[in-house]
Amino acid sequence: MTGAPLSPLNASLESGKLPGATYLLSLCQAINLTAAVVSVTIAALVGGKLAPSQAWATVPYGVQFAAVAIATYPAASFMRRRGRKPGFLIGALCLMAAGCIGYDAIARASFTQLIVAHALLGVYVAFANFYRFAAVDGLAPDLRAKGLSFVVGGGVVAAITGPLMSMGLKDVAGFAAFSLCYASFVLLGLATIGLMGLWKPAGVSTATASGFSSLKAAASSGVDGVATRQAPVTVAVIASALSYLIMNMLMVQASLLMESMCVSFDSSSMAIQGHVVAMFAPSFVTGAILVRAGHRNTLMAGYVLLAASAALGAWGTGFETVVVGLILLGVGWNFGYVGGGALLASTLTDADRHRLQGINDCIIAICATIGAFAPAILQAAIGWRNTNLACLALCVVAAGMTWAGLRENRKPVREALGS
Repeated sequence: MTGAPLSPLNASLESGKLPGATYLLSLCQAINLTAAVVSVTIAALVGGKLAPSQAWATVPYGVQFAAVAIATYPAASFMRRRGRKPGFLIGALCLMAAGCIGYDAIARASFTQLIVAHALLGVYVAFANFYRFAAVDGLAPDLRAKGLSFVVGGGVVAAITGPLMSMGLKDVAGFAAFSLCYASFVLLGLATIGLMGLWKPAGVSTATASGFSSLKAAASSGVDGVATRQAPVTVAVIASALSYLIMNMLMVQASLLMESMCVSFDSSSMAIQGHVVAMFAPSFVTGAILVRAGHRNTLMAGYVLLAASAALGAWGTGFETVVVGLILLGVGWNFGYVGGGALLASTLTDADRHRLQGINDCIIAICATIGAFAPAILQAAIGWRNTNLACLALCVVAAGMTWAGLRENRKPVREALGS
């Protein structure tokens, strides 16, 4: 495994025990995903009320995804220069600003302000997406997968709190519909600032090389040396980004499919909520799976689950099949997203971690944006079955690349880290 320990704290960390900072970051991630769930629940509905025409209803949410893609790399660069905490605090301020402007947008019936609010929300998400990488700063190598997956697991809280907040704050006497949903972002931002006050970032050592920056040194050993160092980073980025692309495409299109099947709103909402729980609940064991099974086997399992979900969508019928497919899709996403992030974290050292993490998350954001916009087009152009067949083909190709690219990684992660 490439990379050196990132911090002197590694020596003092008890093996198998995560520091308190990891739990604080998990709570921050729960806030991040709660805001995201509230946003996805209300954005199109509010947009439809304020937009000049229904064709513009999803523009604010689309702008939010675009803002994530645009702001991700600058956020990583800022945190490389100034540190994680200032970046996360800026993100929290953007969340609060989004809440204030969104609330005022509804009060004034301003579609432009609504777009600005969602753009600021996207900037917040761009910073907040780095919580999972902040969790591995200063951790001993055998704890990094566990720390990263535990922070992602904060999404389980969001799967519960997000829908409850949306429903509870939608219609409150004396306030315009949905206005308090946006106002809640102010409280979520304040809670984030409070948690940041308690969080102490791990110190990191100044590394001289990383998985990418040391490629020049590897060049002297020939093409094989360069390919060996590039492969884990490439596999990690593909796993995380492709998992997000497939998950977004099939999840959104499944919602459209259930609507065309005349499934009740309550039933379809329960199906999506089950999918969201399946996305994040495995995070509490994904780290242990990575340690025991290794990166390659975990990623391969993720592709198998994603492929199984696509196969059900292509050849299965009925609402129950859609529900099972969504659950498989959620677990497959988790193995791909968390596994890819853990592989990247274990490959990089301090010199290039911010730059490569920024590139990684920028690619993920672009794929997530495509996955959010494409379903309606694909539904009309090629249909549900053919979309699933295309996703199945993507899984096969990516699994082959993973098997070949990590062919040298035959040992479990714990054993490899000890070598």
